[in-house]
Amino acid sequence: MALQIWIDADACPNVIKDILFRAAERRAIPLVLVANRSIATPPSPFIKAVQVANGFDIADSYIVQHCKANDLVITADIPLAAEVVAKHAYALNPRGELYTQENIKEHLAMRDFMTGLRDTGQVSGGGPATLGQRDKQAFANALDRFLAVNK
Repeated sequence: MALQIWIDADACPNVIKDILFRAAERRAIPLVLVANRSIATPPSPFIKAVQVANGFDIADSYIVQHCKANDLVITADIPLAAEVVAKHAYALNPRGELYTQENIKEHLAMRDFMTGLRDTGQVSGGGPATLGQRDKQAFANALDRFLAVNK
């Protein structure tokens, strides 16, 4: 079966979606945005949006249930990335970092470690920095590399 790209669309930056829309069109790859709200998509036979019910991890569950081995999931959610990687799919975050069988356990452990530090007040929250031009370029480059090898 051909590669399909899934987007955890609730939190995916618009600039990353635009890069993905262009890639789906250019390479004729099916692209599915999954969110718990309506998401606008350009008219294309390759791009569709799925709106799921509101609720904790409903979009994530939909993606995990429907993605197949070797599909690509775009997400910054490391637990979601771990679940799709367990299904022999790949996950790419909006900063261009590819999660694979070889590195997902390390990323999950670091995420859990940092969550523990934040929960005990040893580190303040704040979340990730704003997506910058360097991050956008890193994402576009990582996507191109992935598609060149996996299409």
